Amino acid sequence: MGGADSAAATERNLPFMPDLTPADRQACQRQAADALGREPHFSEPLAGGGRGPELAVIPPGVFEMGSPASEFGHCAEEAPQHYVVMREAFAIGRYPVTAEQFQQFQRATGWQPRSDLLWSRGTLPVMNLALPDMLAYIEWLNEETGASYRLPSEAEWEYAARAGAQSPFHFGDHADCDSMHFRPSHPDPAPRRRFRFPCRLSRGLPAPVGEKPPNLWGLFDVHGNVWEMTASHWTSSHFNARRDGRPGSMGDRRRRVTKGGSWFDPAVRARSAARMPRLCTELDTNLGFRLLRQL
Repeated sequence: MGGADSAAATERNLPFMPDLTPADRQACQRQAADALGREPHFSEPLAGGGRGPELAVIPPGVFEMGSPASEFGHCAEEAPQHYVVMREAFAIGRYPVTAEQFQQFQRATGWQPRSDLLWSRGTLPVMNLALPDMLAYIEWLNEETGASYRLPSEAEWEYAARAGAQSPFHFGDHADCDSMHFRPSHPDPAPRRRFRFPCRLSRGLPAPVGEKPPNLWGLFDVHGNVWEMTASHWTSSHFNARRDGRPGSMGDRRRRVTKGGSWFDPAVRARSAARMPRLCTELDTNLGFRLLRQL
């Protein structure tokens, strides 16, 4: 069988994740982990001591990326919707990289944050990092583990965040403060009408990771808390997007796609399809990153 025929056969055998029940999507994750000889959730030791970030195995499958015009908060940059085929399993961080995880890198390499910037601690997402800082951490992590970590592409991030859901959020159509950390009092009138809910505690900064419920594949904080940097160059739409989920070479190389929304933004910015450009040199208290590990 030729290469093209093999690829077509592989696609036909992969599940369209939204067609599966939640139990079946979780079963796909377990089967993918079993085939790799791993647990669905795992971490690995670091050569210098301690362990790396906790990861979730993401099974192969097909999903529809982007949002329809009928979705509340839809933007033209989220169109056109298109099918993406994830032919191979991968692992992705269950949480955004935290300050205490990044401090392992600091102690090992002598990297120091700028003294004039806010800096998080403990299980708060690491923040005020530019893309080169994130890549330096990833290079160190690869040396420590002997594995291949990188930033996820926009498609890989969205596929993992949705966990088969076609709704705006992995938990459904409507946001609330028990499900995600966002800004419920944002001044934009549209988000106020549909997605504003009174919160018992509205922090003015990121929250510790893992406080909100995870998605079906065990990922926390994919909606809200901090925007997450991806490997994808910014494009103004999904026209000509790759269908295999890998990072493409097209787009603005000065800016990357970020996903997930943040504590500073309204809920509509945290939808699975929502996307935002950030400069590669940008530093912010609402910007972090999540890791992908190739399997």
